[in-house]
Amino acid sequence: MEPYYHKVSYYETDRMGVTHHSNYIRWMEEARVDYLNKIGVSYARLEEEGLVSPVVGLSCSYLRSTTFDDTVRIVVRLDSYRGVRFAFSYEMFLPDQPSPVFTASSTHCFLDQAGKPVMVRHNNPKLDALFKAQLKERRE
Repeated sequence: MEPYYHKVSYYETDRMGVTHHSNYIRWMEEARVDYLNKIGVSYARLEEEGLVSPVVGLSCSYLRSTTFDDTVRIVVRLDSYRGVRFAFSYEMFLPDQPSPVFTASSTHCFLDQAGKPVMVRHNNPKLDALFKAQLKERRE
């Protein structure tokens, strides 16, 4: 899977010139949406089909700072999928740097518009197959 790239904007930095910590969480969402688009799943389409996928858990580690004009490479991986719940991992790197500046994971679930959990294999077999294929590919 091709990584997602984000160029740090000036407004994303604080008075010290360092990227504000909250932006990394936003970049996780940007990269996750990009990942889903690349495997053929758009958030807009999911919502048209009556599915939402809120974040139900988040864990992150800030390892090094980024600053204005840095280009951050974000690697996203689907880590688990259990029909209703699923999780992604994220690693963010500066160009030509082997060590990440940020690592994280996010856990999500599928709900219908009324907020009730949805078993995707019944509601959206195509999405179920795509997620299972991503996990299988990752293991190989």
